[in-house]
Amino acid sequence: MSLAQVHYTSAAPGDEGTAGRFTAVGPGVSGALLAEIEPLVRYELPGGVPERPSDGELRSLPQAFGYFALSDGSRLVARSAPVRDTGGTGAGVRFHAHAVHLPPGVPLPGDRLPVEAWRSPHWVAVTPGGATPDPLALPPGPAAVSEGLDDFAVSRGPWLAAVLADLRRASDAEAAGRPVALVERQCADVARWLGLASVTLPRESAERLTFTTYTRRPGSSASRVVGVLPEDAGAARAAGLRVHACAGPAPAGSTEDVWATTAARVWRSRSPELFREARELPGEPFAAGPLAVTALCAGIALGPDGRAAAAGWAADRPYALDAQRTGRLVEAIASPGIDDRTAAEFDAAGRLFGALEGRCPASVTAPLAAMLVTEAVRGGNGSLELPRRDAFAGPEGADVAERLGPEILTELADTAGSRSVARTVQLLRVARLLGVDGTESLPGVVDRLAPALLAEASVAQEGPPGFAPALLELLDEQFEVRTALLGALDRIAPQDPGAVARFLERVALPFTGTQALPHLRMCAEVPEAMATLGGDRAAVWHRVLRAAGLSPFAEPLVLRTAVGLVWEDRAPTVEEARLLLDAATSDSHRVAGTWARLVDAALSTSTAGTSATGTSATGTSATSTDEAARLAHDLLRGFPGEIGGRERAGLLLLDLVRELRTGAPEPGWAERVRTLCAQAEPVEPALRERAHAALVERLLAPDRPGAELYDFVHGADAELIAAYDRTARTASVRSRLRTQPAYAADCFTVWTAHPHAGRTWPPVAAALLDDVLRPAVRGMSAEDVAEVEATVGRTGSSGRADAFRDWNRSSTLGRLGRRIAGRVRRG
Repeated sequence: MSLAQVHYTSAAPGDEGTAGRFTAVGPGVSGALLAEIEPLVRYELPGGVPERPSDGELRSLPQAFGYFALSDGSRLVARSAPVRDTGGTGAGVRFHAHAVHLPPGVPLPGDRLPVEAWRSPHWVAVTPGGATPDPLALPPGPAAVSEGLDDFAVSRGPWLAAVLADLRRASDAEAAGRPVALVERQCADVARWLGLASVTLPRESAERLTFTTYTRRPGSSASRVVGVLPEDAGAARAAGLRVHACAGPAPAGSTEDVWATTAARVWRSRSPELFREARELPGEPFAAGPLAVTALCAGIALGPDGRAAAAGWAADRPYALDAQRTGRLVEAIASPGIDDRTAAEFDAAGRLFGALEGRCPASVTAPLAAMLVTEAVRGGNGSLELPRRDAFAGPEGADVAERLGPEILTELADTAGSRSVARTVQLLRVARLLGVDGTESLPGVVDRLAPALLAEASVAQEGPPGFAPALLELLDEQFEVRTALLGALDRIAPQDPGAVARFLERVALPFTGTQALPHLRMCAEVPEAMATLGGDRAAVWHRVLRAAGLSPFAEPLVLRTAVGLVWEDRAPTVEEARLLLDAATSDSHRVAGTWARLVDAALSTSTAGTSATGTSATGTSATSTDEAARLAHDLLRGFPGEIGGRERAGLLLLDLVRELRTGAPEPGWAERVRTLCAQAEPVEPALRERAHAALVERLLAPDRPGAELYDFVHGADAELIAAYDRTARTASVRSRLRTQPAYAADCFTVWTAHPHAGRTWPPVAAALLDDVLRPAVRGMSAEDVAEVEATVGRTGSSGRADAFRDWNRSSTLGRLGRRIAGRVRRG
């Protein structure tokens, strides 16, 4: 069918107020379309054009060749060219636009792409004389624009990948990105860029790529691709276009678009026919895999991203290639001359090997297997998916084992370097694949690997650590490694059972076989026991100990593991410590080292601080304190050679508290308290307070030895005397003074017996007489007062009785004088 054509020319000199006019319009082009077409075909001369250019200067001016989408779904192919103005008074420059209108769904003649009409000889620079313009005709055969594209692509190598990436984005119907500006000195080179796109892109994408090869106003262009001269590049940048200055210095950096990078390598290899071949392979239109596979099979070298894309695509479609192309692809990916492989490429190669193994002869996959294990040993890539062992059964495997075996054994035996868990696991797996005998080095390897597992897992994020999958595969593959490693972990578990338990929660090691592994079994049992039994730590301890399958009498170290699991971050209570002490002999606790936890329990319980009323501020009862003291006594007796230093002094202090309250301690109480407190420094304040309280409570008792009281008073220890003062003022002592005349008589004797015992005791004793004893005696009956006086006389002397009467009379006279003074004041 004939396509409607339009001719438009710029205004003649003197036609003020008009930009131009349509000189011929074909049938079917409405006035509304003409209004839309007019701004598309206008032409503006570049800067610096002479008023009357020569013929050569006129021919060198740019031509605007464009392809536009119109609002009604139709399209327009147009060329606007400068022409000499032969009318008027001179020979200036005008322009003539020739356009072809394409109705919706109607292609160009010969089903050509728009850019192929660039060099058509049927574009005219004058309006035809006939009523209807001649239809546009394109030359037969390949379009002239494709001539020399290979050379052009090579000359634009530095810009090729980035421009192709942007042209692909510009052709996307869903994309709303910025238009692309191509800065060239010749508009023909812009057309060549579009020719590259027409060959590289799928046809439907190329047909969506609207363009113009030249414009002075890139910011207002409706095209997705615009060509601008170097002097207009700044305007394109200011308008926000993606500018490629192909007429300037080579750009720095590279694009991350793997498809575009691969397409650029294909063009530089002068193999544009590969684009059509790649489009015949399955995959998304702009997936890098099909093009990368085609290029590698054709012998074109690609970078690591391209090779990874090819390997990944082939791994997902192992039947898409014939045997010949599969072999070529494997050779290209596994070529020994490549030295820039990345981890992603190796991972993709590993997937490809897994997809081809068993589907292709071993001779085809052997280069991949060799490459993978070589990288695993020399490259340190711990995430590789390794081949199966039978991949190295042939001569290729023997060659690889001969080359890599000594390196593997040397590194495994190295004790100086810091090797990650993933690295050690990978080396052990590769050694097995290649049949390398590492029996001699295995004990040392697992002894270093076991603590490294715990250390790396402790700093990893939540969930299984990264090495877990490979580790479990290693243990599944190699029975001897599993046995040795589990034994090593079981041996170190008593040192830090909590760390082992946390590790087993994240990595489910297979120790359900015949190995005893008592400590690992305990570590695996504790989470469920905690969840089931909650805060009953004694019950948890019993359950964990049962999981070991061994008695603590037979294997004392299970005691240490169980205690570490249940009381990892805290000391046992005194009741729990008593349970632990009774559960095994002192020899078992001595071997396990758990006696130290029992000491912590006794001393921790002792720091709650008990008041004279028997209850601490934190709620600890005197009964609990007595239990701690009894525990201290048993620990001192059971571990005399192990407990020393300040811990021993603290336990002795607790034991002295027990003796002061329940038994007959050795003489020298006050001095022993002072000495033990000094040896236990830094002694916990509550323990010091408890010892002082026990001492002064015994000194306040009527049956205390006089020698002990004398030592106490004349020792002039300010802290002990202050504790005595506080205890004597408590409600219990005051009550005894009021109700027991004999006790009041004893206190009077004590508090008046040492008036010259240093500077500390006399003021305290005087204050107790006035503040504590006097109110108690004042509240007694006359009979009780008489009994106090008689008791003082019997236990002391007649002079002591006279002193009591004088002391009591001064109190009475004082009361009488105060009553008389009060009456005088009232009168």
